[in-house]
Amino acid sequence: MQLKLYTDYSLRVLIYLALRPGRMVNISEIARHYGISRNHLVKVVHHLARGGFIRTHRGKGGGIELAREPAALNVGSVVRYAEGPLRPAECFDAEKNRCVISGACGLATVLQEACRSFLATLDRYTLADLISARIRLRRMLGIAAGERAAAD
Repeated sequence: MQLKLYTDYSLRVLIYLALRPGRMVNISEIARHYGISRNHLVKVVHHLARGGFIRTHRGKGGGIELAREPAALNVGSVVRYAEGPLRPAECFDAEKNRCVISGACGLATVLQEACRSFLATLDRYTLADLISARIRLRRMLGIAAGERAAAD
């Protein structure tokens, strides 16, 4: 199973913000450090703010920050929010399903069980777990040591 790029970017934004506690961050900064499109991140950030995962602040000195502590942000919740309903096969979408054996084969049941297991695993982790290697992550992202927040 592969997550949508949108979900990947959502998790990356949250990881970046968790590495910058007590500091307002702008979208261009995140895009630059990850080497990804600012335009994609604008949509991701807007969606994360609507979901209550981050807070946005306009104006001079504004930017974005986590809405909660990393230990309070569950990875499974973020993935569910960003992905929407998991539909690993055509038969999971009643409107678009054209499979002639739907309802008779056991694939849907097996895939449904796999999705539940996948999400149950993600539910065991928080954003704090994803950033346990803070120093290494900062180095890999090119965040200078002098830029660290006092919270570290």
